[in-house]
Amino acid sequence: MTIRFGARFAIRQAEKALLHAHYWITFLLAVTCLLFLRHLHIPLKFDWVDVASAYWLVLAAQAIFVAAVLYVVGFGPGRALGPLIARWRQQKLRFVCAISFFLVLFWAATWLTALILTVDALASLEYLERMGSDALKRAAVAVLPAAALLFGGFLLVFAWNDVIVSLRYFSARDPMFYAMDRWLLGGSSVSAISHWAIRTFPLSFFRFLEFIYFGMFPQIGAGLLIVSLYAGMKRGLQFVGTILMAYYLALLLFYLWTSQGPYVLCPAHFSRFPESLRAYSIQKNLMVMAQELWNRVPRGRIGFDYFIGFPCMHMAQPLIVMWFLRRWKKMMLALAAYDALLLVAIVFLEWHYVVDILGGVLVAAAAIALTGSYTSGRASARVPSEKLASCG
Repeated sequence: MTIRFGARFAIRQAEKALLHAHYWITFLLAVTCLLFLRHLHIPLKFDWVDVASAYWLVLAAQAIFVAAVLYVVGFGPGRALGPLIARWRQQKLRFVCAISFFLVLFWAATWLTALILTVDALASLEYLERMGSDALKRAAVAVLPAAALLFGGFLLVFAWNDVIVSLRYFSARDPMFYAMDRWLLGGSSVSAISHWAIRTFPLSFFRFLEFIYFGMFPQIGAGLLIVSLYAGMKRGLQFVGTILMAYYLALLLFYLWTSQGPYVLCPAHFSRFPESLRAYSIQKNLMVMAQELWNRVPRGRIGFDYFIGFPCMHMAQPLIVMWFLRRWKKMMLALAAYDALLLVAIVFLEWHYVVDILGGVLVAAAAIALTGSYTSGRASARVPSEKLASCG
């Protein structure tokens, strides 16, 4: 009995240590990063305009939209939207205001921007109205600490990107991963598959794949919102800690086996790949920026260039989101369907080797294990499941 009790106590203590390990790792990485930045003469400056617009405003709006869509999918249109529709029937002016809001945004921007911002506004107002007078305060307490940690962690990852590429040649291991892919694909390669797709499918299909590829990022924000609002601040911080742990593992692997992706080795990539695609200019700029960092060309600020090829974080992050949202089966199935398309986009747009994708799966599993995220993460009296189901 004593041995069994001692074993259980040791397991609980280990789980508590895992819950807080990412904080210490973040602190150590931040301190050592400052030392490396100073040694490499890289200024600790960021483009705060891009940070505010891209990472706080655009991604935040997209994350709220994705969270609202996942909520409707998870709980069903009847439960999620029923109270809203009933209120509109009783107070038709609200419906008129919503339509007017959408039309004004549609006239000023695009239909997609208008749709996202309209859904964001409706979802936010409905949440505040249904959850009571202190809903805003409780939501801020649950969400903002995790959002701040995620923001700071991303800045740290971008800074370490520049440090590693300054110390290690950015594509030193690309030939190794290319050879591994050739073995896995029976003599073929991601570049060959991408070139076949370019010859086979219209340009509009690749624009759709780009939409899918870059649409992965709001999944992270949506997962943060749903997890934090349902299970509270601690579970939200654990979610962010798992995402950051995956990135920290990716940084370590990138230092050991620096690679940037199959487009680096492909001699015909930029002659065959459609120049009008966003991926074309990004991939070209990444190669230029990485070469400048390796040659120690002075830079005015730390850029938001992401050079890591192995492992594929476009695979690791969605898997972590799915793990934290697994209690809602319909949400997880919707994300799985999206991520299946994301897998096609990764290959057809020539972003990653197949080995990178497999590495992303392993990194996601390791991050979940290292942060203790395999626990159930029950709701801790923040928002009961029944009440959450009524706040569409």
